[in-house]
Formats: sequence, structure tokens, C-alpha cells
Amino acid sequence: MQWEELGAQQCSVARSSVVLGDRWTLVILSDCFLGVRRFEDLQTRLQVSRTTLTQRLKKLEAHSVLERRAYQSNPARYEYRLTEKGRDLYPVISTLLNWGDKYYSDAAGPPILRQHQSCGHDIQPILCCPDCGEPIDPRQVSARKRPDAPGFAEVTRGPAR
Repeated sequence: MQWEELGAQQCSVARSSVVLGDRWTLVILSDCFLGVRRFEDLQTRLQVSRTTLTQRLKKLEAHSVLERRAYQSNPARYEYRLTEKGRDLYPVISTLLNWGDKYYSDAAGPPILRQHQSCGHDIQPILCCPDCGEPIDPRQVSARKRPDAPGFAEVTRGPAR
């Protein structure tokens, strides 16, 4: 299968990876969640080429993950704001951050601490069942294909078992 064909798969991970699946996109989004909005600030912080950053920002804008807004007219300057679709990626970034903190932090601990503003505590958000509130353990989750639906492609990448 070619990379371009991945977005047509009946698999949400495959479709999402077309937008998010390169080495810079998640890092750019992480900075956006840290409040970085301007091109120059992103470029300076990430030390990424202007061309690469421009391409990734355009892709995120084309997929309505970021919205470009003018903050200066002469010369024209823009900032990039997370859309609702972009903000919905917070659990993805947060879970990836938790994983990185667990397996790649040095002896000083996680490099970025997150604080819940309502209560003031430092947190590492966890994925929980919305019905019973228990933390999600992948060994306790099963998956199944959706029922076939007339007019929609068959799901071919369902569970292996």
C-alpha cells in the first residue's frame, strides 16, 4: 500500500496518520498546546527549517487542526491557533507526553510539568472508562469491527482475532 492510499482505509488510525504521522507535526502541536502561536517562535524553538514548518502548518490548516489568524497587517504576520478539532488532540498529546515522561525522562524527572488549574495539583492525565471511571488497561479492552453498512466500504483492518 502506498502512503497516499492510507487515508482511504477504513481505519481511524490510518486516516489520522495521514495528517499527524510525520516527525514534526506532533512536536509542532505540542508547542501549540504550550501556547506558542507565531511562526517565528515555532521556528526558533524547534530549530526546524522554514520550509518544513511552512509545509506542516499548511497541512494542519488544510485539515482544520490549526487556524491561521492575522495579528499584524503591515507587514502581514500570522499566528496559528488550535481549532476545536486541534484541541481535541489534547488527549493524544497528553498520553504521548505521559509515555515519554515514563520511558525517556532523565534523573531530574519530566521536563514539563502540567498543573490542573482548578485544584492547583501537578497532574499526569490518565485514560479512563467514561462509564465506570476505571483506568484503561489495554489488556482489558476488546475491539470489534462495526457492522457492515450499505453504501460504505467494508472494514478490512479490524481486530486480528
